[in-house]
Amino acid sequence: MPTVKVGRSRQVVIPKEIWDKLRLEPGDYFEVRVAKTGILFIPKKLVDRDPWYWSEEGQRHINEALEDIEAGRIKEFSNVDDLIQDLES
Repeated sequence: MPTVKVGRSRQVVIPKEIWDKLRLEPGDYFEVRVAKTGILFIPKKLVDRDPWYWSEEGQRHINEALEDIEAGRIKEFSNVDDLIQDLES
């Protein structure tokens, strides 16, 4: 396991073998947590906010979906084949 050193401005260099294995790129983001045995870095992808989501129409549809979930007007499937079979029936 590689060992790294924390730099003056709290920066940590990610060893190349880990960098390559995770397919990281400059500018990538990480969630950083304190774990039982140390620090955990979890790569994250940021998603642009879709303007539709924040529109009046989008918020209406989202609220309707949440109401359906709360009222139990949903179906759950254990696999895609069952979903497709239900859609085709």
